[in-house]
Amino acid sequence: MLYLESFTLPIGQEDRLLERLAARNGGPLGYIDNPYPCRLFADKELAEVWFRPVTVFYGGNGSGKSTLLNLIADRLGLQRVSPYNTGEMFGLYTENCSYTTAEDEDGSRRPIPPGSRIITSDDVFDYMLALRTNNEDIAENKLEARQNWAELRYGQTVKLGGMEDYEALRAQVLARRKSVSRREFIRRTAGQEALCASNGETALRYFEEKLQMDTLYCLDEPENSLSPKLQLRLLEMLEQLSRFCGCQFIIATHSPFLLSLPGARIYDLDASPACQKEWWQLENTRIYYDFFHRHKRLFEANTPENGEA
Repeated sequence: MLYLESFTLPIGQEDRLLERLAARNGGPLGYIDNPYPCRLFADKELAEVWFRPVTVFYGGNGSGKSTLLNLIADRLGLQRVSPYNTGEMFGLYTENCSYTTAEDEDGSRRPIPPGSRIITSDDVFDYMLALRTNNEDIAENKLEARQNWAELRYGQTVKLGGMEDYEALRAQVLARRKSVSRREFIRRTAGQEALCASNGETALRYFEEKLQMDTLYCLDEPENSLSPKLQLRLLEMLEQLSRFCGCQFIIATHSPFLLSLPGARIYDLDASPACQKEWWQLENTRIYYDFFHRHKRLFEANTPENGEA
């Protein structure tokens, strides 16, 4: 599905925007401490981006791929959790970006779906941290519940002298029920620990929970924390959601696995000028190919067919 059709950067207006903000800061003597993101894309001659159901911004650190993703998300008003790097120029620059949405079957422009959002690697890290913190808190609660169970079940009855005694009385009533075992009492009062596997499995589960049908997503380096095997599982998930579930993805990545998403339009932001390329033409994937090709004989000599694992 295609919701966002094109996005235009104010490349030809940058000097005017800088002058306007400088004048706002101090009249004729005004200045700007940080012109970011001005000139970042002008040097790459990247003024307009056209989208497919899957569009990828590729490049190394400092190439501008995350900046471009954040400009799009900010201009479209997408939901977000983690803050992002900005500067005094960022808001004015974003206001002067423009975009078009795709047409539906009747020729009307599709709106950006509600619930569309940008997901960053920080969001995934925060999710993993929250799970572990939650489980640590519950583990402490379980220890306290184990210590309290016998006292509540066999000790003196709690006297209800006011609302401050209500929770203690409620816990005692639960502990003295014949139908409630010690284990069940601990589970109900301490809570249930969330399933928490490896960082990679937990990160993949984050995407399984967050990615919904008929939505536009900007994903900033979603491969972080994922092993190659799990990146392939994410690749399959994104392909299915874009092909059959009405999702559009705009992804900033340098993962060779995600770059190979079928039908993806890839912008190489390392190139000057920035241009569209196929995933197998990119420097990152060529480095992988050359490395494994040099050692090809080792893989061929150590395959299960030759009796070695």
